[in-house]
Amino acid sequence: MLQGRISLARFKRLKLGAGLLLVAALMAITLISAVAVIASSHLTREQYARLQRLEREHNQLQTEWGQLLLEESAWSSPARIERLAVERLEMRLPDVHEAEVIRP
Repeated sequence: MLQGRISLARFKRLKLGAGLLLVAALMAITLISAVAVIASSHLTREQYARLQRLEREHNQLQTEWGQLLLEESAWSSPARIERLAVERLEMRLPDVHEAEVIRP
């Protein structure tokens, strides 16, 4: 009978040890999960901040592109080209008598 009680006491200690081990494992898993959630939240915030910076840069580049298109249209306007041809290159439209028609 004494031997039965010893094995029962040993069983209770093993059961208690296994319970403590299970609680410790669950606490470790919970801690790891919490750290993973924190890391994931941090990375999400960093990526969102990067997205906002890139969107701002995109908007600035779009504005600059619009300004460059306006500038290009101003520089390439036919009136400006004609004025520069007259002023710098001393070009002019030919008189009616100076024009010659060449037929094939």
